[in-house]
Amino acid sequence: MSIPLTLDRNVIRGHALTGVALVFAGSAVIALAAQIAIPLPFTPVPLTMSPLAVLMIGIVLGSRRGAAAAVLYLLEGLSGLPVGAQGHGGPLWLIGPTAGYLYAYPFAAFIAGWFSERGWGSTIVRAFSAMLIALSVIYLGGWSWLAILVGPRAAFTLAIVPFVIADLVKIAIGAAILPWAQRWIARVP
Repeated sequence: MSIPLTLDRNVIRGHALTGVALVFAGSAVIALAAQIAIPLPFTPVPLTMSPLAVLMIGIVLGSRRGAAAAVLYLLEGLSGLPVGAQGHGGPLWLIGPTAGYLYAYPFAAFIAGWFSERGWGSTIVRAFSAMLIALSVIYLGGWSWLAILVGPRAAFTLAIVPFVIADLVKIAIGAAILPWAQRWIARVP
């Protein structure tokens, strides 16, 4: 049984307020992960844990709730809350150099959740593949936004190259944990 289905049956149980609370909690996890940021001198985009958090929130909450948590995160940032990397927030945050990544978060969370709902967290290879596909959506968003600002080739150098190895390691760790977590959660009454 998938993590989102188990969560639905054992925790949410049709209670809308519980589902809403989980969406708020997911948004908070993304915001906290964004604070783990390493500025890189050769790109305007810092290395953060938020892409992994977005994927994991989608995997745990499922496609709809995961996407809702990512949208809520964006709305919190738009309102001025310092939820972005290095405490950024406000309307300018959503037009800055990292905006493409941010706009891709709800789509990536949805895709990660969609795969999770179909049991793709049951093996390391399937979990890694699903997370890689969802991460590609985040990369596409970041690259396309920066391509508008600096051109496609420079955008690839600034938005993709510096992050590939670190992100592959992050999703490999996440993918290694998922099958175990899915089996453990399935046993919880």
